[in-house]
Amino acid sequence: MPLTKQEKCFFDVFGYLSFPGLFAGEAEALTQAFEAVWTAHGGGHNQRPHDHQQNSALLPFIDHHPYLCALLDDERVERIGAGLLGEDFNYMSSDGNYFVGDTVWHSDGYQRAPGYRSIKLALYLDPLGHDSGCLRVVPGSHRIGEAYAEEVHETIATSGSNRTEENWGIPGTDVPAVVLEVQPGDLIAFNHRIKHASFGGGTSRRMFTINLQQRFRDEDEELLRECVASLAGFWYDRVYAPLMVESAGPERMRHLEQRLAYADHLPDLVAKARQKMSEPNRF
Repeated sequence: MPLTKQEKCFFDVFGYLSFPGLFAGEAEALTQAFEAVWTAHGGGHNQRPHDHQQNSALLPFIDHHPYLCALLDDERVERIGAGLLGEDFNYMSSDGNYFVGDTVWHSDGYQRAPGYRSIKLALYLDPLGHDSGCLRVVPGSHRIGEAYAEEVHETIATSGSNRTEENWGIPGTDVPAVVLEVQPGDLIAFNHRIKHASFGGGTSRRMFTINLQQRFRDEDEELLRECVASLAGFWYDRVYAPLMVESAGPERMRHLEQRLAYADHLPDLVAKARQKMSEPNRF
């Protein structure tokens, strides 16, 4: 069933949608696949066991497991992507995470690729509550160019929760926000530009994301190449892992082919990033 007119309007205005229980029936299988990918990649960040001191991140993520690759073919993912981005949306990337402690207020690219909407589909594998690391969002903070969103961005985007105390006299935990408690198998979709955070979590909260974006117009080739270039800090020199492409049918390829065609510069950028960085990005 396509997204409703009301769901699309809600997302446009507030910047997020919550889908409780959307993958509840598959939560165990998703968790097993999640752990299998991490095991195959050393158990944590940069091929080392997760140390419970810092976030561990792996990008790409779903590309490394056939069950997770197939999520791009799932009608639930398809209807969210098509409903919010159009039927020809691009699969940007995915990431798997073991989160540790607080995640301060931020956006996932507030000013990147102006004119193109990109979204994150976050799938949760652990119960998370108000004080145990669930997602919080500031509704409407994704609306780039509008006074409210710009003021929020200037206050908390680059320096985390410290500036909320300086400018508003409150800690990051007290920023007015919607608190989205989750159970395993819940999915939350949100605009990459929305301000979001989490507080009070443990040392190995499991979540993976699927990132989708509107298809680029031909005249915006350079903007697309810049968007692909943002992957370099994760030290993976292909836009997708081989399994994602090799197992793709025609419908999935529709969501892969544009970024595949504009990723020839990525290997050189990754090589330069490896020279400058001691480890890949942790987000």
